[in-house]
Amino acid sequence: MDTVLNSGALVIHVNMIQTLAMAVVTYYLGVWIRSKVNLLERLSIPSPVIGGMILAVILSILQAYEILVVQFDSTLQTLLMLAFFTTIGLMASLKVVKQGGLLLLFFLVAVSVLAVLQNVLGMSIASLMGLDMHYGILTGGVSMMGGLGTSAAFGPYFEETYGIEGGTAVAITSATFGMAGALIVGGPFGEWLIHKYRIQTPLPLTVPEKTLKIPDDLKADVVEEHAAEKPAFTGELMKATAVVAICMALGSIVSDFLSQYITLPAYIGSMIVAAVIRNIADFSGRFNIQGDGLNAVADISLVLFVTMAVNGLKLYELVNLAVPMAVILVAQCVLTLLFAWLVIFLVFGKNYDTVMLAVGGVGFSMGATANGLAVMQGLSEKYGSNARAWLIVSLVGAFLIDLVNALVITWMATL
Repeated sequence: MDTVLNSGALVIHVNMIQTLAMAVVTYYLGVWIRSKVNLLERLSIPSPVIGGMILAVILSILQAYEILVVQFDSTLQTLLMLAFFTTIGLMASLKVVKQGGLLLLFFLVAVSVLAVLQNVLGMSIASLMGLDMHYGILTGGVSMMGGLGTSAAFGPYFEETYGIEGGTAVAITSATFGMAGALIVGGPFGEWLIHKYRIQTPLPLTVPEKTLKIPDDLKADVVEEHAAEKPAFTGELMKATAVVAICMALGSIVSDFLSQYITLPAYIGSMIVAAVIRNIADFSGRFNIQGDGLNAVADISLVLFVTMAVNGLKLYELVNLAVPMAVILVAQCVLTLLFAWLVIFLVFGKNYDTVMLAVGGVGFSMGATANGLAVMQGLSEKYGSNARAWLIVSLVGAFLIDLVNALVITWMATL
């Protein structure tokens, strides 16, 4: 840790090891606060956001008044980001996708169209309000459809590639708003669909609905649940780490090649290689890539890299963007609800399957897969479960839309 005085402000350079330690501390601070504040638990606000935002607010105030400037080394943040998105590629199993049938394909196409519309809406409003259109993408597909992981990855990418000031802060703040908003409006939206269209639901349950969870080989989100079940330093964890490292190494070669023709986020090459290796494993049967080891690598890398990104937010950069952001985010919420109603529900068929797909789609199209599943669970407890919708939302939200959304964002950013 190096310190210097610059124009009266104390500047502290935090090295990569200290940055990692700070991320761990703020993450567990968030875990503790979340356990004490029921509202944060009910809204599923992730611990990295809770703890990281506290530090970010303090440091931003100190920097705004030229008292203290803290500069974090982002080397490990980049490494962990690559590791997380590589695990997303390793979950892209065509065999698993086939279980969802045609409805899964239609749902994936629908939410992919929604991702494009979110960007178009954001870009249009940003331009009308005199902002760079890239702010519209950051408050559109990056944060809404992408969530915290995509926001933490594309925020710095937009800052470096397109010179967007405060890109990371805009994206992560928007994603947090979307996550809270989805949980607030998702349940009432589902209730409205059921009552307005008199949807036939399963018989009321005589016992509490069994808690539904993302299938083990799909789970990868900023959650603390079941952390105790993750393996320690076992052969399974070592195998997953080795596969991820190899995919990252090969992916860097692919990224270097593609960068000669198009500007892409650093993790795209790793995701492509990982998806190819996963499906070679599935169809050859020679080796297996799934399970708790892979989930552990995904969870740990995501938690740490998102926490590092939140810790380093320069929130003072949002002062002049507060009103445009609020306008765009409210518009995104309205767009997502209208799309879920008019397309996912009405076009796909007015039944209980599509009610659950609609509310699940609202959940992960405004922040995170876990949010969509939480809203679906709330309806399931009252009206009965729907395994088909649960599977489709899990598969699409956990990894398929991340693959599509990354390409959509990269393409639209060049327009």
